[in-house]
Amino acid sequence: MGHARDFETLVERHRREIQVHCYRMLGSLADAEDLAQETFLRAWKGREGFEGRASVRTWLYRIATNACLDVLARRPRRVLPDQLGPAGEPDGPIAAADLPWLEPYPDRLLEGAAPDDTGAAVVERETIELAYLAAVQYLPPRQRATLILRDVLGWSAKETAALLETSVASANSALQRARATLRERLPARRAEWTVGDATAEETALLKRFIAAYEAGDPSAVARLLHEDAQAIMPPYPLWFGSRASIVRALSHSLAPASPDCVGQFRMRPVRANRQPAVATYLKRPGEHDHRWFGVTLFTIEAGWITAMAAFESATAAAWGLPETWPGEHDDHGSAGKMQRNA
Repeated sequence: MGHARDFETLVERHRREIQVHCYRMLGSLADAEDLAQETFLRAWKGREGFEGRASVRTWLYRIATNACLDVLARRPRRVLPDQLGPAGEPDGPIAAADLPWLEPYPDRLLEGAAPDDTGAAVVERETIELAYLAAVQYLPPRQRATLILRDVLGWSAKETAALLETSVASANSALQRARATLRERLPARRAEWTVGDATAEETALLKRFIAAYEAGDPSAVARLLHEDAQAIMPPYPLWFGSRASIVRALSHSLAPASPDCVGQFRMRPVRANRQPAVATYLKRPGEHDHRWFGVTLFTIEAGWITAMAAFESATAAAWGLPETWPGEHDDHGSAGKMQRNA
């Protein structure tokens, strides 16, 4: 493994799953990309010390986990608005807050993240969905690492203890505490959410949502929301905890007749964190183009949208999409290109 080309051939097949591992640890796509690169740099520098007693995959996970623990030791946990305080009402302008927000992860980057049978659990929805990542953020770094290594990657207590340089008893204790915290933090009806690939019902629901939003029709959006639906919008700390509050907010920002209307939206279905989502473009008043706005993730239960998480910080490039929506004169051809790039 002394030559750069041999090293790259050996480790490159694990890049996607190492990046996903770093994302679970850190809750940030940008940080995960940086830490995956840091992992391979550390591996290259320490390649002479790799004796082959463990697989290359296990060796890389050890390096990545320690690199993430180094970062977590000096950074606060990532958050979502509903973790900061009670739900509010759309009574006036909303100010953005400079906080370490949890970030979404494009499904297109999950493909190829499990190169062999031992990595099959890497992309299961229950360990990558937004609710799971939000709950994991409450865990101290070493508990977080223990939980992910044991329950996601399937490492033994002995392997986990060796990586964390602790005893098997301590590793088992950390796992039990971490599992207890997750039980407290995960939504009670999580098992009822739409899972796996998009169903026909889910596809139809998103189509109706997109049509209502693009038409600037808050009433039509309301007909798709559960009465207890929640909406969060990082980087804004204000969040809404009911259909009525969401619709009041949309009546100000979405309806074309409102003086506070932010503009006209265009949307297309995507996937993020193994959840249904839409990529959003906005044409603001006085502008000619619909420009990239962000990604909104949905939680769907029994045919209702029960939660929306709109991330303005998400970048178009991460979803393989352009910065501007195709021109109206070339809608079909350009939209087809967008679909193929997703």
